[in-house]
Amino acid sequence: MRNWRNLAEQVLEGYELTNEEAVSILNCPDEELLDLLQSSYKIRHHYYGNKVKLNMIINTKSGLCPENCGYCSQSSVSTAPIEKYRMMDKESIVKGAEQAFNMNVGTYCIVASGRGPSNKEIDQVVSAVKEIKDKYNLTVCACLGLLKPEQASLLKEAGVDRYNHNINTSENHHESITTSHTYEDRVNTVELVKEYGISPCSGVIIGMRETKEDVVSMARSLRSLDADSIPVNFLHAIDGTPLEGTKELNPRYCLKVLCLMRFINPTKEIRISGGREVNLRSLQPFGLYPANSIFVGDYLTTAGQEGSADHQMLKDLGFEIDFVSETAATC
Repeated sequence: MRNWRNLAEQVLEGYELTNEEAVSILNCPDEELLDLLQSSYKIRHHYYGNKVKLNMIINTKSGLCPENCGYCSQSSVSTAPIEKYRMMDKESIVKGAEQAFNMNVGTYCIVASGRGPSNKEIDQVVSAVKEIKDKYNLTVCACLGLLKPEQASLLKEAGVDRYNHNINTSENHHESITTSHTYEDRVNTVELVKEYGISPCSGVIIGMRETKEDVVSMARSLRSLDADSIPVNFLHAIDGTPLEGTKELNPRYCLKVLCLMRFINPTKEIRISGGREVNLRSLQPFGLYPANSIFVGDYLTTAGQEGSADHQMLKDLGFEIDFVSETAATC
């Protein structure tokens, strides 16, 4: 039996896990899981106390994507029957921000499908963000695909606090998931937004036939990228996508992945993201012992848990919603 609590103490003192220690977290016997969760919580509590950050997505452009990502219902290779539409107008994006504000959400995520935004789409987002910043005390995150330098500059000037571009999987496993862009393309976009003073958000999707060593590699890559926020998605395999029918995950393993992310990225926002409802199921509350952030509401093309249920879960846990704008503190 490994001494998880001692390992957590070492991490708090600046220690970096070896590969053997990292894999051992994913291989943690189920009878030790509560001890592992408690040890992860020790790290989480040191940096974040009992506060939980709430995030909400608005899918401003759906489908119509030329990329061939195997997990995505919006990709060119997907036959999933999803709603498809062009970029929303400014009024709709701002209305979504009002909904987020009324739900005590701290971070509003403006997401659009596609390889990267057109200049016209950037202009629409910029216009909406300026109005949102005038009206609401929200951290604004944009997720628009691969960016050009001049586009990153415009987003920063408009008030975008954070930019999301997930690495999704390990460099080694990347070509098994998509071939229409490279792993380096994703990393370069994260590095670009950092150059323009935008807080980097980058995460992963677990359950795409990767190895445990791949999961460790993902966690280490995010540490190297110095991503401020790390969304951890668990594959919700959608019919009509290449990963249709993939069911590799169980709730206990998902919790171990969240613990690994906390041990390797101790100071960062770890967010339980897409697929938490179908993969963590009744163990969802336990995920907030290593993680300190969740999405509320629906995802891009799949439904999330009712917002009232999420608020009740936090209340039952004795956790506090962190509604302070992160602009000055972390971005």
